[in-house]
Amino acid sequence: MEMDRAVIIGGAHSGSGKTTVSIGLMAVLRRRGLIVQPFKVGPDYIDPGLHEKACERRSYSLDPWMMGEKGLKETFFHNMTGANMGIIEGVMGLFDGRNDDTATSSTAHVAMMLNLPVILVIDARSVAQSVGAIVYGFENYMPELKLVGVVFNRVAGDSHYEMLRRAVKERCRVSVLGYLPRDPAISIPERHLGLAAPEEEKCGKRFLHDLADITERHVDIDRVLEIAAGAAIQKPSGVSSIPSPSPTGRGVRIAVALDEAFWFYYHDNLDVLEAAGAEIVFFSPLHDRLLPGDIAAIYFGGGYPELYARGLSENNSMRKAIKEWAGSGGPIYGECGGLMILTEGIYDFNGAFFEMTGVYETRVRMTRERLRLGYREVEFLERTILGDRGDRVRGHEFHYSELLHQPENARGVYSPGSSRLEGWRVKNTFASYIHIHFKSNDRIGSNFVAFCRQESPRK
Repeated sequence: MEMDRAVIIGGAHSGSGKTTVSIGLMAVLRRRGLIVQPFKVGPDYIDPGLHEKACERRSYSLDPWMMGEKGLKETFFHNMTGANMGIIEGVMGLFDGRNDDTATSSTAHVAMMLNLPVILVIDARSVAQSVGAIVYGFENYMPELKLVGVVFNRVAGDSHYEMLRRAVKERCRVSVLGYLPRDPAISIPERHLGLAAPEEEKCGKRFLHDLADITERHVDIDRVLEIAAGAAIQKPSGVSSIPSPSPTGRGVRIAVALDEAFWFYYHDNLDVLEAAGAEIVFFSPLHDRLLPGDIAAIYFGGGYPELYARGLSENNSMRKAIKEWAGSGGPIYGECGGLMILTEGIYDFNGAFFEMTGVYETRVRMTRERLRLGYREVEFLERTILGDRGDRVRGHEFHYSELLHQPENARGVYSPGSSRLEGWRVKNTFASYIHIHFKSNDRIGSNFVAFCRQESPRK
């Protein structure tokens, strides 16, 4: 199928409504019979989860700083294969990115990199004619950017929309594509790590149906398709598809935790492991009683283990199996929530304590304040499951919990270029709060598989 259309949905600021607009467009276009491939700019798991419910396809992160331009383009063009519409939801405000002056990893940066048109979402609940100045500023801040349309969110009604439309039409070049009204039925609930988890009933089929109806009623979908078709997407030379699985990894089965408590993964990470020849087998630390058979490693992503701490704690057989695997030298890799389950236990937001696996001799405490947020680059101080001593990888950190103290039985093995250590090792268990993107270093996949092959107790 020819890949012929794509558009980026940017926001004037965080909370402008770009997630709602993006999901609304995805739901409408899916209902029209299009195969819609979703993407998300920046490090995120919540929004991609919502995308996947709307599109029934995996949503991939696009982040130039973590993935590099080559990795980003590989991910985009490979996953657009078989789709006839791509929708990329932006991050924060249109020009917001890394905390520097370059706007690296901003929505605008990705739009320029992929040469795609941008539709701007503006929260109009407290503005009328002044919206013309807002759009005019965005339009002229980076003239080379293809800012071609605007959608207003939280509009009070038709008369309010008409004021907004006229204000933009008088001064700006962009097409006014419509609006979403103020309607509790299409609001997305929030949680301490951002928007609500996609498995929640609030964001289920009824929500998507209602949002699609409202979006189709108030947004010019045909014009959106015209804008996307004007992208003239062409795969650049030198960008290859993800390679076929390597025969060197055959027989390396990696158990990946996936359930309500653990589902924060960059899909690229799993693709990279499979391309290195690994076989991915999913399991639930919350519901399964035992680990999958014949595995060579365990991979715990992030998620919400604190919300399911009681269930995780009461699953004694699984906790015992994980600790025994770690004690035997079985390779384990954990990120954020994955680090939390590997400690002695979790103190939840109310101070209640729930026992975990005890691989690391420390405990985790939830807090009401965000403790860490931002991009991270670390160097390995010794050989790890992801790479050799001196290798550097990139990722992102975002959490509301903290270790009570450094694990007493572990040593630090990641250095962020300061005296602070980021990752901890006990035998062949490696974990930290950082979600590392496996496309940040070309050797991560092969290193992971080779380490598992050499170190797994089930050779």
